[in-house]
Amino acid sequence: MTSVSPQRVLLTGAAGFVGFHVTEALLARGIQVLGIDNLTPYYDPALKQARLDRLLPRNGFSFQPVDIADYDALQAAFATFRPEVVIHLAAQAGVRYSLDNPRAYAHSNLDGFLSVLEACRHHPVAHLVYASSSSVYGANAKVPFSEHDGADHPVSLYAATKRANEVMAHSYAALYGIPATGLRFFTVYGPWGRPDMAYFKFTKAILEGRPIDVYAEGEMSRDFTYIDDISEAIVRLAGLPPEPAAPGGDTHGPATAAAPWRIYNIGNHTPVRLDRFIAVIEAACGKAAIKRHLPMQPGDVRATYADVSDLMARVEFRPDTPIETGIARFVAWYRAFYGTAPAA
Repeated sequence: MTSVSPQRVLLTGAAGFVGFHVTEALLARGIQVLGIDNLTPYYDPALKQARLDRLLPRNGFSFQPVDIADYDALQAAFATFRPEVVIHLAAQAGVRYSLDNPRAYAHSNLDGFLSVLEACRHHPVAHLVYASSSSVYGANAKVPFSEHDGADHPVSLYAATKRANEVMAHSYAALYGIPATGLRFFTVYGPWGRPDMAYFKFTKAILEGRPIDVYAEGEMSRDFTYIDDISEAIVRLAGLPPEPAAPGGDTHGPATAAAPWRIYNIGNHTPVRLDRFIAVIEAACGKAAIKRHLPMQPGDVRATYADVSDLMARVEFRPDTPIETGIARFVAWYRAFYGTAPAA
């Protein structure tokens, strides 16, 4: 098994939720990190700036305010920093937002990803690790979701762009030998999280005494994955660039290829119904929710459930933080960060 011990990592989306936590984990290991982010206003830029403000004083961290779709600026960052590993987490997120703002996804998730691939081509790196999403499984009915199953029926543009990233990375791995690993995240949550995510909205509304929107009678289920588990998996995988699959191996499924390219699920492998998740948030807040029931929304899926056997085999780790622990930590952070619940 080939491994690398990177001393310099270029990380896009450093002011984002996952990027912030992964940057902290890398810095704690003594790795130099160049953070890239343009602090888009998709959600409160003040929260992004607050994350960045915690990183800027850290030894080994530097930052450039670059839009990843600006290829010349990105290439200049690569040329100056000379990263050994790239962790690409910048993206336009959100399933529902993609219904109203599709061009934002083409800009960040397609043009931006192409810029990253081209920069890795012209400034060769030992490993490119990039964020995909569990949403690529779309209309798949078989659970748990396996990387070796098909993922060609997305039900949102966001999911379609993430699946496009996977096949774009495969083409560059095949053509130029760029070792590339895609990570299908399953409903990430935790402190410093994104305000557009359901658990963040629920906590805010419950503490303010406002109603929460509960879709599909709370019967949907999600494989909620705590942020520290996500970060640990990413850091472990970053040092393990993929090799081409052995002759006669699984080179035809979505998970592996004859090129140095792999896909991994990163999920808690324990789906939780939405109504139970809300009950855990209520307990952490010490207050009952006022519920407004609504039908399932376009682009949503009924359930997500990760098969993480490939991840476990590769890095001897799998996410396992219980939602009771993770939500309690999030609510404690929320109260400390906002003091009192912020105004609507």
